[in-house]
Amino acid sequence: MMAPQPLEQQGDEEMLVPHSDLVEGPQPLVESPQPMEVAPTNNAGATENQASDEPQASRFTWVIENFSRMNLKKLYSEVFVVGGYKWRVLIFPKGNNVEHLSMYLDVADSATLPYGWTRYAQFSLAIVNQIHSKYTVKKDTQHQFSQRESDWGFTSFMPLSELYDPSKGYLVNDTCVVEADVAVRKVIDYLTYDSKKETGYVGLKNQGATCYMNSLLQTLYHIPYFRKAVYHMPTTENDMPSGSIPLALQSLFYKLQYNDTSVATKELTKSFGWDTYDSFMQHDVQELNRVLCEKLEDKMKGTVVEGTIQKLFEGNNMNYIECINVDFKSTRKESFYDLQLDVKGCKDIYASFDKYVEVERLEGDNKYHAEEHGLQDAKKGVLFIDFPPVLQLQLKRFEYDFMRDIMVKINDRYEFPLELDLDKDNGKYLSPDADRSVRNLYMLHSVLVHSGGVHGGHYYAFIRPTLSDQWYKFDDERVTKEDTKRALEEQYGGEEELPQTNPGFNNTPFKFTKYSNAYMLVYIRVSDKDKIICDVDEKDIAEHLRIRLKKEQEEKEDKRRYKAQAHLYTVIKVARDEDLREQIGKDIFFDLVDHDKVRSFRIQKQMPFNLFKEEVAKEFGIPVQFQRFWIWAKRQNHTYRPNRPLNQQEEAQTVGALREVSNKAHNAELKLFLEIECGQDLHPVPPPDKSKEDILLFFKLYDPDKEELRYVGRLFVKSSSKPIEILTKLNELAGFASDEEIELFEEIKFEPSVMCERLDKRASFRSSQIEDGDIICFQKKPLPESEEKFRFSHVPYFLEYVKNRQIVHFRALERPKEDEFCLELAKNHTYDDVVERLAQRLGLDDPSKIRLTPHNCYSQQPKPTPIKYRSVDQLVDMLVHYNQISDILYYEVLDIPLPQLQCLKTLKVAFHSATKDEAVILNIRLPKQGTVGDVLNVIKEKVELSHPNAGLRLLEVFYHKIYKIFPLNEKIENINDQYWTLRAEEIPEEEKNLGPNDRLIHVYHFTKECAQNQVQIQNFGEPFFLVIHEGEMLSDVKLRIQKKLQVPDEEFSKWKFAALSLGRPEYLEDSDIVSSRFQRRDVYGAWEQYLGLEHSDTTPKRAYTANQNRHTFEKPVKIYN
Repeated sequence: MMAPQPLEQQGDEEMLVPHSDLVEGPQPLVESPQPMEVAPTNNAGATENQASDEPQASRFTWVIENFSRMNLKKLYSEVFVVGGYKWRVLIFPKGNNVEHLSMYLDVADSATLPYGWTRYAQFSLAIVNQIHSKYTVKKDTQHQFSQRESDWGFTSFMPLSELYDPSKGYLVNDTCVVEADVAVRKVIDYLTYDSKKETGYVGLKNQGATCYMNSLLQTLYHIPYFRKAVYHMPTTENDMPSGSIPLALQSLFYKLQYNDTSVATKELTKSFGWDTYDSFMQHDVQELNRVLCEKLEDKMKGTVVEGTIQKLFEGNNMNYIECINVDFKSTRKESFYDLQLDVKGCKDIYASFDKYVEVERLEGDNKYHAEEHGLQDAKKGVLFIDFPPVLQLQLKRFEYDFMRDIMVKINDRYEFPLELDLDKDNGKYLSPDADRSVRNLYMLHSVLVHSGGVHGGHYYAFIRPTLSDQWYKFDDERVTKEDTKRALEEQYGGEEELPQTNPGFNNTPFKFTKYSNAYMLVYIRVSDKDKIICDVDEKDIAEHLRIRLKKEQEEKEDKRRYKAQAHLYTVIKVARDEDLREQIGKDIFFDLVDHDKVRSFRIQKQMPFNLFKEEVAKEFGIPVQFQRFWIWAKRQNHTYRPNRPLNQQEEAQTVGALREVSNKAHNAELKLFLEIECGQDLHPVPPPDKSKEDILLFFKLYDPDKEELRYVGRLFVKSSSKPIEILTKLNELAGFASDEEIELFEEIKFEPSVMCERLDKRASFRSSQIEDGDIICFQKKPLPESEEKFRFSHVPYFLEYVKNRQIVHFRALERPKEDEFCLELAKNHTYDDVVERLAQRLGLDDPSKIRLTPHNCYSQQPKPTPIKYRSVDQLVDMLVHYNQISDILYYEVLDIPLPQLQCLKTLKVAFHSATKDEAVILNIRLPKQGTVGDVLNVIKEKVELSHPNAGLRLLEVFYHKIYKIFPLNEKIENINDQYWTLRAEEIPEEEKNLGPNDRLIHVYHFTKECAQNQVQIQNFGEPFFLVIHEGEMLSDVKLRIQKKLQVPDEEFSKWKFAALSLGRPEYLEDSDIVSSRFQRRDVYGAWEQYLGLEHSDTTPKRAYTANQNRHTFEKPVKIYN
């Protein structure tokens, strides 16, 4: 992120780019020096995330003789070493295609460094003035050097005319002196960085925008007393972490304690009842902290750890009101789990506590009603009865700005100490009831930091788990060691100064706002330190939890090992008749088997296949001589069938070589079908010889009565034979009478659509193009009279149904989280089919009154736009979201049919009565072809007018300005009420009779505020029109405005009046002629020229305005379970 340059400096600053031998045309950007930490982003770049430890710095001086006589285009210095790295300076004595000396710092050995190398340096380059050192030209910058940018510096370092002028002092005796100061920070390579190894701690994975949660969880985990209490919450081995907050938190804490790598938080967020959408919403740490602690407090009730949350975090204060002139005092005790401290206007924590206990005087109009004493002058304030052992302080970095109606972040400097003494100044924060024997001295335990602006940013935490001098930064998955300065002073906020790059001209330092600053602090009371920072070991963890988590850990380790050795092994998946019987008609209907559900063997690639057969013999009890293996093949129509048996040469190969032959896709699997023939006694026999004439076929039987499909076996047939010859055998397989009449169908394919065709019983298999691995489905021939009673009388109809059936979960649109009911539909159902089935389920007579809205699979919310009447062909089109198919639809029941509603436009109009203060919100529904005049006629019927003949108009209001008066004939289908407010009002009588020199002007309320050293105008309140008469003075206009707005004299006297044009106010005196400031007659497009009423905005603010977007962090945190 670039810092803005001072205006007077912009012309002098030059390019800061990697050198290039041909720099043509303008340079890509003018850079000012970059601060170490400015960018409010999740990965603030090399400076924050990669540079670590104290830099190693060194100065290199290069004396160049006979400088002006050099004819070289570029010149390198000798190599020097800083921070263990080799560097050199590169200069272009006559400029790199510019009229300036060009100078860069270069990585000397970049050509020989390993792929992916990086190094980070802050450096300055200088041409020394040998007469007056104060005129030395010095420029500094910082850079992450890499293969692509192995040099970095200044193309226009200084003008050649100055450098070569002997009187200037840069060349003395034709000698030039170059100085390079280089500071190298060790770069942490986070690809290979091991948090556990470097720090002893591990981080938490970020699920999307959950860094705010991660920083809080790390803080709570590192309060050992809290962790111990979580471990002691009763859970059982039957609980599932995703449904139990205590178990999910126990599991998370256990993994943080014993894992070697970062830990996922998905189980915990699932236990909160959050879906993925909640994880991508950035919430507020303080709110999450309160909600989580309340949930835990509730779950701890009735257990051995009941009351832990209160013991740790609860303090009490006393609100009091004390009369000054009579003896009356009212007090109220209140508990707190955290304290919110003001940052604005406070230099440090003590100033915030002073403000917290500040005494307010209740006097004048604000006197206190003291029961029998009546209204009295009084003092009001807060004092603390006791502080908790763990003190959580929320710093109010975010504030609601009432003037601008927005949230703002306070980045002011705010100091907090390592040691906090709340007994200071003789216990000025304590109430008379406080126990003075308790010493309220606290040590800082953790600093939660927010980096960024009001609309989001990044959270991380600095924690010292044992309260030693060693701090750690917990930034999602990464944990790094940090010093106290980094955790403390660098998180105070405020501004950071960097020295000017060119001190010869202008010594004012650059200042940058620090966007990273402390947001929440946790202090631990010194006297409770040993109790809170206690030992937590395995005996604190329930045995069932230890067993479960150790098992999880071992499985994870096995998986890792499995992955690491995968290249040495081949997975062989062996399908058998038993698998086909088990799966067809239950798990699958098409093809023969789901290979993921058959027995798989992990075999070393070097093992001969014949040896593998022995493994199979052991596993299935089938001797090697009875085994015959078939290779599966993917056909062009996307079906997958056994293709041919392995031959002897192939079986003599290694498993690895065989996989290469069978599998062109080069995945690590070999898929085989094991053919076993059984004799009369059901014992295995050697497989029959197979000639080219023999075809292996698989048979499925369909029962239309039960709507059931099952596998019944396989047969070898001669390709020259005919199906009619095997009918008896098929009846036997099916358990039918030998003369049962059956029909045969060939299952050909099922993608993208089902193809299952009747097989001619009298044609040879060859002429019907039947081959190895083909599937024949057969069934009893239905009697003509029974066909009607079956839903699917023949196999093809049943397979078509199976292919297209779709269970849809319907939800009412107003309750988008709850499934109401499910319906079994078909993907190829038409729009009408779907709404008819839904109407039937809801008991509705008219399906056209149903409106459907599709589901967004990513946000897990309804899509913003409903489905138009008959605008989609099939159910599948309603369910598809990008490349995913959802199974959720939302429905509404309308009061009129949808086709009719779609021809109507609904407008939300605020009607401002001439006689009443409150606006009335009206929803007006008219045909799209209707006009604004029609809208106003409807309004007239719905509201009370000041007199029957009052004229109305419709205005477009946006951010407290009137942008448009709608013509009466404007079509309403073009009007957008989603972002703008539509306002209807009576036309005042005075406007109806405008004289030739009268003006109709805009009048708006405004306040002024300073932001970034600029005055900004903020409009608020309701804008209006006013007639200005020729020659009318402001004093007369004011009287009319006061009467119109009914403002009391005292308040109105404080108002200021100004003519504003494009945001610039010109204040008016009572004697000014107002019309002279407003010469334009048209009111369209004139919204930036108005009479402004400057006064404070006293209207109560809502949390957010109806049609203006909420801030990302404003969505309330909810833990549902």
